Amino acid sequence: MNGRIVGGRYELSTVIGQGGMGQVWTAYDGRLDRRVAVKLLRPAGLTGPATAAEELRRRFVRECRVTAQVDHPGLVTVHDAGSDGDELYLVMQYVQGADLADHLAEHDPYPWPWAVSVAAQLCAVLAAVHAVPIVHRDLKPRNVMVRPDGTVTVLDLGVASVLDTDTTRLTHTGSQIGTPAYMAPEQAMGGAVGPYTDLYALGVLLHELLSGDVPFAGSTALGVLHRHLYEPPAPVRRLRPEVPEALESLVLRLLAKDPQARPSGAAEVYEELLPLLPPRGAPGPAGPLDPTRPFRRPHAPWPERTGSQPPPVAPPAPAPAPAKPDVAAAVDEVKRLLGEGSITRAVDILGGILPAAAAEHGEHSPVVRILRKQYASTLMDDGQYRRALPELRRLAADRAAEAGPADPQTLQFRFDAAQCLEQLGDPAAALAEYRALLPFQQSGEPGSRAFDIRHRIGLLLLAMGDHAAGQAELRALLFDVERAHGPYHPLAADLRRALDHQGRMDPRSSQGAYGWGP
Repeated sequence: MNGRIVGGRYELSTVIGQGGMGQVWTAYDGRLDRRVAVKLLRPAGLTGPATAAEELRRRFVRECRVTAQVDHPGLVTVHDAGSDGDELYLVMQYVQGADLADHLAEHDPYPWPWAVSVAAQLCAVLAAVHAVPIVHRDLKPRNVMVRPDGTVTVLDLGVASVLDTDTTRLTHTGSQIGTPAYMAPEQAMGGAVGPYTDLYALGVLLHELLSGDVPFAGSTALGVLHRHLYEPPAPVRRLRPEVPEALESLVLRLLAKDPQARPSGAAEVYEELLPLLPPRGAPGPAGPLDPTRPFRRPHAPWPERTGSQPPPVAPPAPAPAPAKPDVAAAVDEVKRLLGEGSITRAVDILGGILPAAAAEHGEHSPVVRILRKQYASTLMDDGQYRRALPELRRLAADRAAEAGPADPQTLQFRFDAAQCLEQLGDPAAALAEYRALLPFQQSGEPGSRAFDIRHRIGLLLLAMGDHAAGQAELRALLFDVERAHGPYHPLAADLRRALDHQGRMDPRSSQGAYGWGP
């Protein structure tokens, strides 16, 4: 396979990684004359009907575009994505160094200041990722590189989230995304995931660096997941008494079964790690791959060189005054871009013309409302949920004042806002919004959204640790779906699969997977 050209420009060279989903190759970008890393994926779903395969490819490229929006030095740069025959490919920056699993194996025991330095750098990456928002879903040592200068780079962002959508799965139907040893309880139970899921994986990774092993191991994936759900982790100071008590306490909080008991976000974890980091200028190993080095000698050249100074940079020329935007021409350009799939560019244009359109036509004019609706919808398509949420709330409030709270368009805006809250990692607020919407829905009507809302409620309850209420909600929904649409409806099949998985994961249940007897 050496010499194969992927995507018309990337010549594969050497396999540098292999897993169940595909391979990672070093490759040569013939167009830009540079070395890159190419990940090839061959999901089982691509062997289905042509229309379904095309939808999977489209979704993959869109989600990789969302991933590429994250601009952080600790995150591998995404250069390109697409499909080549039966395979999807993701082209990334080639990162030199050692993955964290090998780094740990070569340094036993792993110095606890190194573990703190790795975790602090990961917190900075996760904070940037969660702000998009994206959930990594598969944070583990093999997906973390330690570079020669000691900086940490996170790999595979977005691939797991692409492969774990609720509407289309690129993996075998019903399979879990993630590695069991690093999987949070809510992820194992099939509930909604959020930033709190990545924080749990960070806790597993920290525990492994400090103790030499993951907190929960076993001979089968099911056994490992069971331990995640029901066994407490062993405090790391039992094996490493020199580990500070504050660090042990943080690891235990990160490994809390209830997502609400974990730290509020990656920024809070960083603040707790900050007092444990080595101070600037502190002595330390002079060799490469030392993760404390970015804190002891921030932004120092590698390797150290003296006597060379960069040339002075001339100040930029003043920008010309912007011309008054042509709203009609901008709308035509947005339509063209959306037709081509250039969503990110369309978002920028819509955001830029809204103030001009409001000044020209009035804030509450039909044209501005149409533009604002398109802007919110495009933001969601582009994965920019944080920016879409206030637009949707504004649209919902304006529409409710005009047509009432039960108006279908009002409810649509509120449903989209709830989806944004869910994606932003605020399950309690999303749950409250979905529950507030439910009384306005009629389950028996064709095309009703009631079933979808109840499905989201059940998954959010599971994610928040209320397994009994979540399973009860899903069992009741399964009964109603089968009564309304028959046992072969796709949602009924999804619910049976989820309940069966949860029943196997929860041996305390004596009612079987569906509550209808053993």
